[in-house]
Amino acid sequence: MPSHHLPLLLTAYQHRFGRDLETMARHLVDDVAVGWDELGTDLLDGAPPALVTALTGGEQWPSRTLDHLITPDGSPPVRMTVTDETVDAQDMAWGYVLHPKGIEVISLLHEDIGPVVDWSTDPRTVFSDHPGAWSSLAPAPVIRAVRSTPPQSSPRPAPAKASSPRPAARR
Repeated sequence: MPSHHLPLLLTAYQHRFGRDLETMARHLVDDVAVGWDELGTDLLDGAPPALVTALTGGEQWPSRTLDHLITPDGSPPVRMTVTDETVDAQDMAWGYVLHPKGIEVISLLHEDIGPVVDWSTDPRTVFSDHPGAWSSLAPAPVIRAVRSTPPQSSPRPAPAKASSPRPAARR
């Protein structure tokens, strides 16, 4: 969902990858054998702590790839490539395309293309998760210009414990 993925991707581009789209694309696309199970807070490495806290409520969780897949016939899994022909079979609702100007967000339930969110957009911006709002004919649907609380799809902060660290939360 855009309210979860866009803040991570914008922050990753601006901080972890130092605005180097090629390096970011290599990490997110080329260096992954099959696909992503989840994008995590490791994408926020290098971002100011206050920004990370604003986006995550202080929680941390790792990115995870789909390395654990077992195919019905036992053959090795293959890269998940999304095309017009495969999108329905992959049961995907959202697509994100990295462009030099920004991230194209595609509501796969409604259109084949979508608006581009500029790379300079504040990652604390809150975006709509309503698929119909992401029209290619309109700007990206912003709910609030700057996030004051973590996105709903992010974990909420838990009371601090003096004991051992908590395991990563599952999204």
